Amino acid sequence: MISRNFSIDEIDRDIIELIQENPNLTHVEIGKKVNRSQPIIGMRIKKLEESGILTFQAGVSIKNKDLVSAKVDLKTTNPAEIEKIVENCPYMTTGFRQSGEFNFSIIMLGFSYKELDRIVNQCFRSNPDVEIVIMNVITKVVNDLVLPFNLNCNGCKKNCKILQNFE
Repeated sequence: MISRNFSIDEIDRDIIELIQENPNLTHVEIGKKVNRSQPIIGMRIKKLEESGILTFQAGVSIKNKDLVSAKVDLKTTNPAEIEKIVENCPYMTTGFRQSGEFNFSIIMLGFSYKELDRIVNQCFRSNPDVEIVIMNVITKVVNDLVLPFNLNCNGCKKNCKILQNFE
């Protein structure tokens, strides 16, 4: 959330745009493009990070051809419980509470659609707090999206209650 006391100017907008286009740019390179010194760029980036406007996320691209992705929409009477499930399942990269008929959406990543469908069945289709479940396969990503995903999550079956029954 942007504070009412915090405003960004054209230089901040340019810095954010440059970083979004190429996160590997150095402060010196950004400074040359916006006609400011490296220390000024560093201070501005720090200010943008501290305000929550600019953040950096390491993860995998959902455009990655070795992974499959799906969006799951739920109508649930207990969104807080769904949040806990999303927080604890490595295949559920993020979730959203939302308005409308479906009050929760989840983005999932995995190595096969069968695997994702089994997780959705286990977590949601059999859940008495979930009234409607719709799982849609993501077939194309227009603008790239990078999300945290544990590529070693196949090894978590012994620690993951969700996946223990899949053996």
